[in-house]
Amino acid sequence: MTKRLHPARCLITGSNGRLGQLLQRGWRGFAGPAPLWMARRGAADILWSPGQPIPTLPPIGTVIALWGRTSGSAAELSQNVELVAHAEALARASGAVRVLHFSSAAIYGAGRDLDETACPAPLNPYGHAKIAMEEAIAALPRRAIRHCALRLANVVGADSLAGALAPQEAPIILDRFADGHGPRRSYVAPGDLARILHTLAALPANALPATLNVTGPVPIRMEDLARAARRPVVWRDAPDSACQEVTLDASRLAHLLPKLKLLRTAQEYIADLHRLEFTR
Repeated sequence: MTKRLHPARCLITGSNGRLGQLLQRGWRGFAGPAPLWMARRGAADILWSPGQPIPTLPPIGTVIALWGRTSGSAAELSQNVELVAHAEALARASGAVRVLHFSSAAIYGAGRDLDETACPAPLNPYGHAKIAMEEAIAALPRRAIRHCALRLANVVGADSLAGALAPQEAPIILDRFADGHGPRRSYVAPGDLARILHTLAALPANALPATLNVTGPVPIRMEDLARAARRPVVWRDAPDSACQEVTLDASRLAHLLPKLKLLRTAQEYIADLHRLEFTR
């Protein structure tokens, strides 16, 4: 039997959200076929909602499941689990050999340099929903399709701080902890995220691990991002429930993509965000 050759083309779901829009701009100029952007509504190459008949799709190498709920009730967050089967159905319909599912650093809870072997300890319902999503991925029948859960760090311009970084007069309010600093998080620049996804999609499917932290190499303090964006900071005492540090270990990503040099500083992250925001 002749082995089927799969193109490097990607099908990316959930493309009409804030992150999807940034990725579309960051993807421009990459080598290889342009991806197909899929959304439920709005401007997209393919309009489709889970539950509808899957349209005829061209041959695809990778499905990138960008979609998912980040907030809402328990029932709404459970949609993240339901989308796992829909992503696999898209892969089977298009002949894709890999699916990259968007999980989250929220599964870990608080901690420093958390690697993929760390025991999940989420602090919120969203983190619990993403654990359930990863469990659904692990329970899929073993087929030729490779599934990888990307445990995504905060994406600059598409996280809880995004609105506050926009040009405006109101200051950014941050919790200040006992050491005099604010929250410290792992971040990834949106342009870097596009490059990571593009490069992962070109790897042999069997090279992908089951889980992968996707993050920049150096954690960033939120006040540094605010200052890089020239936004004033107003401090408040951190409540007991506040979490100062959630940072990820990037060793597995660096080993998998050794030639990919990622941005490291708050100034570089903000410059990358502004570059994409003004790309049309």
